[in-house]
Amino acid sequence: MDCVKASDQCLREQSCSTKYRTLRQCVAGKESNFSRAAGLEAKDECKSAMEALKQKSLYNCRCKRGMKREKNCLRIYWSMYQSLQGNDLLEESPYEPVNSRLMDIFRLAPIPVISKGNNCLDAAKACNLNDTCKKYRSAYITPCTYSVSNEICNKRKCHKALRQFFDKVPPKHSYGMLFCSCRDTACTERRRQTIVPACSYEDREKPNCLNLQDICKTNYICRSRLADFFTNCQPESLSVSSCLKENYADCLLAYSGLIGTVMTPNYLNYNNLSVAPWCDCSSSGNDIEECLKFLNFFQDNSCLKSAIQAFGNGTDVNVWQPFLPVQTTTALTTTAYRSKTYESDNSNNEIPTNNDLPACANIKVRNNLCRPGSATSHGS
Repeated sequence: MDCVKASDQCLREQSCSTKYRTLRQCVAGKESNFSRAAGLEAKDECKSAMEALKQKSLYNCRCKRGMKREKNCLRIYWSMYQSLQGNDLLEESPYEPVNSRLMDIFRLAPIPVISKGNNCLDAAKACNLNDTCKKYRSAYITPCTYSVSNEICNKRKCHKALRQFFDKVPPKHSYGMLFCSCRDTACTERRRQTIVPACSYEDREKPNCLNLQDICKTNYICRSRLADFFTNCQPESLSVSSCLKENYADCLLAYSGLIGTVMTPNYLNYNNLSVAPWCDCSSSGNDIEECLKFLNFFQDNSCLKSAIQAFGNGTDVNVWQPFLPVQTTTALTTTAYRSKTYESDNSNNEIPTNNDLPACANIKVRNNLCRPGSATSHGS
């Protein structure tokens, strides 16, 4: 059940409604702050309300990306999962699992890797031949482009239009432009320019990545899209696909969902598939290691790179399913929520480059990959 419906259902039940209202009072005074309830006396009551709500459908609610009341749905979700007791609750994706709904995007990849032309140019042409793609592409080009009379673009409108483009346009076309395979500089430059980086991505100065993350977490959409990216693009060196969840489609969906937020990523150069948000780790002080882990999750993410390559090759990992469902609440760890109003221990909330899982714990044993002495290799 989505969180809006679950909330309405809860408010119609007196026992659920009472606990839910208590919980909402426990959570922040200011909605944009995600601040924490103050005072020791309130903690027991808040904890009691949360424990009671764990038995209700509201506790397991999720949202759909691009849904009509997405922000309201996400506000309800985070009010449920906001840390109230100083614990290290991990931030999982608030979005419904996509399952295999998007797997066909690989088999339908419109630009084959064997093409000798400019695949990204061909993808743009294909977009213009599709009414939906053309409509939403035009809708973001206008606010994302500098006008003659105004040298400053409207970044807020640009971001909103970009989010609509990737939420509304079929992946076959939007991904064709964003993940097109390239063999020369002209193609890679067009790919890098897909999101009009001069407006949507770049800025005069690069903020510290952890500061940018803090800003992201004050916005329900950005916080949710970032959690979705951490959940679905988690690398795993022991996996055949390089992804913990063995699902390229979900990773690409999560990555594209970041575009149009303050955490908007883009390609860094013409030579490889490294991406990053507009930030760096200068002025990190004692948080330098945490900052580099955050940045490297983008720049050196073997799962994301493999997913992009798979789309360009027209291949997928539908045959690579986990032997057992991966419990991301224990396997996935993300950077600690660094709000100044929190005092929780963040020692177990860092983003790892790999997970400490036993060999072949999350993939089917096939082709002798997991026998002693064998090695699994994959490109990034």
